[in-house]
Amino acid sequence: MNSTMSIRQTRAWLESLRPKTLPLAVAAVVTGSALASWMGHFKWPVALLALLTAAMLQILSNLANDYGDVAKGSDTEKRIGPMRGMQKGLITAKQMKNALKITVLFSCLSGISLITVACNSPSDFIGFLLLGLVAIVAAITYTVGTRPYGYIGLGDISVLIFFGWLSVLGTYYLQASTFSISTFLPATACGLLSVAVLNINNLRDIENDRQNGKNTLAVRLGGKKARYYHAALLITAMLCLITFTLLYLHSWFSWLFLLAFPLLLKHMVQVLRDPTPEGMRPKLVQMVKAALLTNILFSIGLVFN
Repeated sequence: MNSTMSIRQTRAWLESLRPKTLPLAVAAVVTGSALASWMGHFKWPVALLALLTAAMLQILSNLANDYGDVAKGSDTEKRIGPMRGMQKGLITAKQMKNALKITVLFSCLSGISLITVACNSPSDFIGFLLLGLVAIVAAITYTVGTRPYGYIGLGDISVLIFFGWLSVLGTYYLQASTFSISTFLPATACGLLSVAVLNINNLRDIENDRQNGKNTLAVRLGGKKARYYHAALLITAMLCLITFTLLYLHSWFSWLFLLAFPLLLKHMVQVLRDPTPEGMRPKLVQMVKAALLTNILFSIGLVFN
C-alpha cells in the first residue's frame, strides 16, 4: 500500500512539474543562442546556464499555477485538461509551498550563476539581476495572490515578453554583450508561438475558466474571436521569420524553418474549424510540437548560415 501511494505521489509531482512544457522554455534560449552563434558570439557556458535557468523558471511557474488554480477553485472536476497533484489531493498546500520555496532557491542560484559568468559590467549584472527577480515574481503571480494577472487576461502579453523578448534577446545579449535590432523579429516570432500554446490551453478550458472567474483573454474574446486571434498569432510569427530571413540571411539553408509551416497551417485550419473546447485537447500537444519544430529548424538554419 505504501509503495502504491509512493508511486502515485511521484506521478502527482511529475504532473505538477509538467515536463512536457519545458521544451518551449528552452526553445527561446536555443533561438537566442543560435542568433549569438550567427553573429559570432556564441558561448557554451552562458548558453547552458541560460537553459538551466529557463527550465527552473518554467518549473516554478508550473508549480505556482497548480497551487494558485486549486486555491482559487478554478481547477474543478469539470476542467477538460489533465488533473494535477493538488487537484487529486495527493499533494497538500503545505507541500506545494515548500516545493515553491525550493524551486525559487534553485532558480536564484542558477540565475546568479548565469549573470556572474556572462555579465562584464556592474550595470549589466544589476540589470539582469533585477530582470531575474521580475521573472520569478511573474512566474508566481500568474495565478497566485489577491489579483493574479492570469485571471484578468494578461497572461498572453506576459508570455510574449518572457518567452519571446526577454528570453531570446536576453540570451543573445548575455553572449554578445550588445543588442541588435535584427534579433527582435525572431524573438517576437518565438514569443508569439508560445502565446499560441497558451491560447490553445485557454480555449480548451474556456468554459470552466468562465464559470470560475478566470478571465483569460480567450474568455474575454469568446471562442470564435479567440480562434481568429490564434490564426493571427501563427500568421504573424511566420511573417516575422520570413521577413528576418529576407533581410538578413543569404543561404538557402536559412529557409529550413519553412518545413514546419505546413504543420502550423494545418493546425490553424483545424482550430478554426473546431468550435469545441474538447477538440482543443489534442491541438495543445500539436501546437507545442509545431512551435518547437519551428524554433529548432530556424536555429539550425542560423547556425549553418
